[in-house]
Amino acid sequence: MYHHDMLFIGGHYVRPPGPRVTVEVVNPADESVVGSFPAATAADVDDAVAAARNALDSPAWGGLSPVERTAALVRFADALETNLVERAALTTLQNGMPIALALDAEGAGPVGLLRYYAALASVVPAEETRPRLDGSGCTVVTRDPVGVVAAVVPWNFPQTLTMFKLAPALAAGCTVVLKPAPETTLDAYALADAALAAGLPPGVLSVVPGGADIGELLVTHPGVDKVAFTGSTAAGRRIGEVCGRLLRPVSLELGGKSAAILLDDADVEDFAGRLAAVSLLNNGQTCHLSTRILVPRGHHNAVAEVVGAVAASLVVGDPMDPATGLGPLVSRRQRARVEAHIAAAISAGTTVVTGGGARPRDRGWFVAPAVFADVDNGAPLAREEVFGPVLAVIPYRDTDEAVRLANDSPYGLAGTVWTSDPERGLAVARQVETGTIGVNDYSIDAGAPFGGVKASGIGRELGPEGLAAFTVTKSVYLSAGLRTPDAD
Repeated sequence: MYHHDMLFIGGHYVRPPGPRVTVEVVNPADESVVGSFPAATAADVDDAVAAARNALDSPAWGGLSPVERTAALVRFADALETNLVERAALTTLQNGMPIALALDAEGAGPVGLLRYYAALASVVPAEETRPRLDGSGCTVVTRDPVGVVAAVVPWNFPQTLTMFKLAPALAAGCTVVLKPAPETTLDAYALADAALAAGLPPGVLSVVPGGADIGELLVTHPGVDKVAFTGSTAAGRRIGEVCGRLLRPVSLELGGKSAAILLDDADVEDFAGRLAAVSLLNNGQTCHLSTRILVPRGHHNAVAEVVGAVAASLVVGDPMDPATGLGPLVSRRQRARVEAHIAAAISAGTTVVTGGGARPRDRGWFVAPAVFADVDNGAPLAREEVFGPVLAVIPYRDTDEAVRLANDSPYGLAGTVWTSDPERGLAVARQVETGTIGVNDYSIDAGAPFGGVKASGIGRELGPEGLAAFTVTKSVYLSAGLRTPDAD
């Protein structure tokens, strides 16, 4: 259906020379092959990085003013908007994301991010003048693009997480070599089509598809100036070690095992109504989900029953159906991994509220949502990122213990606090060791920094901070006798 025989390198589609490994993309809902693409090679990575360097140094891109870059990004956003529905459907076809979510997150989301950074690019000053603290002259601080960016993105939100990196990188004046996940590479071709339609100069964006070997070649390439990665903590550690040795800037948005803290005055019905989005979004394949649900011991059984009922009521089925609440997991391997977590929890005697039984469908990589009650916070189910529709309800004695349990995790990406008193919720949220947290909901704000602490990563994306992450500053010290160009 979506079979490709070319690669997008240097701003053009090129036919790879010689024999190539062809990678097939499988629909997780019915296990059918829906497309294919040629895997990149080391030579392709070299060509892509060289093209990115040439574009960075060329008047066509490197010579643009911030206002001109803004115009280019607006054209890119306009082009992406024309194939919004197709791009959303491509994500669903590849990873099983429910189409209702895909239209918003994968279709409209990248367009909105491009427009946000397009606007930001023309208002953030390229330099500023500061008076010296000793009073002897001033300092001009410049902000320049960091250079050639290697963007390595995962399969769960491929378009959105690509744009977390691509939009601010382009707004800063960088060039990007994108390595999509092999499970979700077809939509990267749609992204390349939009870049062509927008008239982005050659080399500003290239796509090098393939497996971990191509990612490693790109991350270690001597022509790369910064790495931006979203994925597992294990892979992030390896990339961080490489970039540390190379003294190469890197941002790592990694895994999570976030807690939803229900305080004793929480509106349980309100929490239940938001559970699907806060704890089970995208079939549980979302890094920021609140999958540990911390509940006052006196309310534990009642809340566990409510959570189990909500999970069991979600429609598991065809992700292309707008009525579907949970689609399949992305791959056979991912389903096996999630089922192993469920089986281990059952074998350990953990109380099952719902799920853990037969697969909901004979064909496709579906898993029925599972909810476990009275889970110990030290159990694997509460410590390890499952990345599937599996929830752990954990009792606590008082608010201090709730905060302690929330913080007793190797991760620190997100979380939620639920209460009828917003001030109390804010006070608790401030105590949780995490990069982001919501009170009575969780929804990422593109205008604010997103990222984690501890094993959830380093660096921040989104907001003005996301733009700053793709710049390098330089301080030019001027003596008292010199005047800056704008001093008159």
